[in-house]
This record gives sequence, C-alpha cells and structure tokens, in this order.
Amino acid sequence: MATRHLIVGGGTAGLNAIRTIRAHDRGESEIVLVSAERPYSRMVLPYYLGRSIAEAHVFTATPAHLAQLQVQAHLGRRAATLDPAANRLTLDDGTVLPYDNCLIATGSSAVRAPVPGADSPGVHSFWTLPQARGVVGEIREGSHVVLVGAGFIAFTLLNALLARKAHLTIVEIAPQLLPRMIDRTGAEMVEKWLRRDGVAIRTGATLTAIEDAQGQKRLRFRQGEDLLADAVLMATGIRANLEWLQGSGIWVNRGIVVDDHLRSSVGNVYAAGDVAEGLDLVTGQPAVHAIEPTAMEHGRVVGANMAGRNIAYRGSLLMNIVEVCHLDIASFGAWDDPAAEAVAATRPERWAYRKLLWRGDRLVGAMILGMSSDIWTTNDVGMLKGLVQAGSDLGPWKEHLRRHPFDIKPAFIAAGTTARLLPQTILGRPSVPVGPVM
Repeated sequence: MATRHLIVGGGTAGLNAIRTIRAHDRGESEIVLVSAERPYSRMVLPYYLGRSIAEAHVFTATPAHLAQLQVQAHLGRRAATLDPAANRLTLDDGTVLPYDNCLIATGSSAVRAPVPGADSPGVHSFWTLPQARGVVGEIREGSHVVLVGAGFIAFTLLNALLARKAHLTIVEIAPQLLPRMIDRTGAEMVEKWLRRDGVAIRTGATLTAIEDAQGQKRLRFRQGEDLLADAVLMATGIRANLEWLQGSGIWVNRGIVVDDHLRSSVGNVYAAGDVAEGLDLVTGQPAVHAIEPTAMEHGRVVGANMAGRNIAYRGSLLMNIVEVCHLDIASFGAWDDPAAEAVAATRPERWAYRKLLWRGDRLVGAMILGMSSDIWTTNDVGMLKGLVQAGSDLGPWKEHLRRHPFDIKPAFIAAGTTARLLPQTILGRPSVPVGPVM
C-alpha cells in the first residue's frame, strides 16, 4: 500500500514539502493537501497592491499543477481536529482523512491591536488575499492612509502604497521604526529617508480608539493630535494558527516544538514554517522564525524526510531584508544581542550604516543600511548574511572588520565562507521536479 502523506497548509512550507516529496518518489506515494485557500504567495501581495502584478500572478499552484503532482486537494477546507493516536485528521465539514505521516504548516494570521474600533469597516489587515482585495478596492490616488505599526510587515507595504500615490502616515507605539529589526541609529536614518519621500511618521504613539468621522476614520491617541484617515491598515503582529491542535497531545510552546528533523512530539507528525519552533542557527536556542526563507527550508527538509530520506536541519537563521523607496535595510542573526561585542559605522554621504556583532571571533549578528543603487550595499548584504550563517572563526579578519566595517569582501573570501556554506545547502537540489511527474 502506498504511503499516505497529509499536508495541512498550502503556503510556502506545504508546497515545498509536496514538491520535494515528488522529486524523491516520482509519484509512488499518495499526497493529500488540505488548504483553507487556493495556494498563493503572501510575499507578493504588496506587488499586487502596488499594481506591479495582476491577481492571477499571486497564485502558486493551479489545480492543473496539483493534478500534475498527483495531489488530492481539499481546497477551502480547514483542519478541525487531529487524532495522532488514530492517525486521522478531521476537517471542518466532518471529512476524516487517514495518514501515515502528517505535516502541519498552517501558517499565521494577522493580529489587530486591542483598540476600540479596530474591527470596524475601513480598518484593514493585509495578510490574506481577501484582505488585500479589500485594501486594493478602497485606496485611491490622494487617499490618506494611516499605517498602524512600523515593523517588517508594515514596511513591505510602503512602496506599494506610495506607488498608488496615497498620502501615508506611519504610527508606531515603540519609540522607533522597525524596533525588532534595527537599532535606534539605523531607525533614525530610515525615518529621515522616508520623510524625504513625504511619509509622515509618529513614533511613541499609543492608539486608544478608531472612530467613524463622516466617511473617514478618526484615530485618537493617548498623547498628541487626532488623525483623520480615508483608510487604516493594521500591521500590528501575527499569531500562529495552532488553536485547532488543542487536545491533540502535540507539544506546543510558542510554536509546535520540533527536533532537528522537524518532527513534533509525535514521531509521524511534522511541523514547518510559522507554526514550528526549532533551533535558531546562531543561538542554538528554540525559536519561531516566521519568515519566508525558513518556511522554504523547512518544507524541503520535511518533504525529504517524509519521502524516506534522513535529513537533519542545523537550524534557521533569523533575517529580515526589505527595500523601501530605494533604501535597502537588513539584519541577520543576533543583531540585538546585548552581550555581544559590537562595532558600528556610518557614512552619511552614502546613507550607509553598518553594525557588526561578535561572540569571540565569530560574527553572530549584522545590520546593514544603504541605497539600493550602491553596489557595495547590494554585495555586502549577501556576504554579511553568509558570514553570520557560516559561523566562521574570523581570526585576524575580525580586527580588519572592526577597523573597516565597510570592507567585507576580503574577510568573506579569506574565511572560506562559500566552502563552509556549500555543505549546508538544503538538499543541494531544486525541490521542483523538472518536466512532468510520471
């Protein structure tokens, strides 16, 4: 009897798992996909908002593609309960699906701030395709949009909102922009850069209510003047979709706790992506990294292991990279480690900022800001990521980087970073089969 693989979630992690299984077994197993929505890429929704792509290009797996991969799909259905003892999943319509192994990759949902009026019409989250459609239908040229939250998710929307010629105000409760991605010095540079493009910014602002105001929205604050908006976008965090696992016996902490093979506390149940709590590559501590690169890697590792391979995962690297108004902003690893040895440097004439953090001779974190047109920024983003990811002992090159933090390339090459990273390549092969699956 063919092995039955059950994939719960049609996002990045789930689809990479499916494609990896098929790359290894060439159609010999059964794959069942449960997805509340037709599979699409959440990461490209800002491009849809900014009119760079049509809605049709948001989707990542057509019914024909799923059929080619020999996937039995239950689209529009949600997982209701999991019974690991009986190897069965029950859907919200009562359908019972048996499995030999199961991947939980149900992703996250947007969380709105607990503010009166946050759930009223004209106040939007921007996380799902239906939510994106609502925003696209409401924002017009000249609309005043207030973006509540100034984290990574909010910053992925800035270019699209400005491309729609909206007047934009950012409101953030923290004293700086991007508080979980860059330090105060970097945030001040980003704020100055955005103000040049006409973006209004209010940090340290505690929102107390959102009220209707003659066809607009009035935002009230603990301190400071009210704001009137034509539309309000809430980018105030996400929460893993794990409520349905209550009573299953699966060990859940901040996410589903997984081992180095991404198995949960139940051996034939795996977890990947936003719902998985595995090892942080730099700290070695359990962490949830709800980012696209981690979901891609998780999906490929789980898919290989479900297909019978024995693939251990070293851990995921915390990273955030975003470009706004032609300014690149990135941070990697333990960029905010208070116990790390740090050196920072600024080149104001280039709008360039670097911060490097060490534990001993090992670079454990990095932060970089610079204009997208500056080739040194583009190159150094990748090299700094590589140095942190490789965990190289930099030896004498540490002192070189301390004195010359804008001269990354010699240390990257001398430390043999590429050679260190190659063995860490996840599976070392593409997860999408070439040509039709036979």
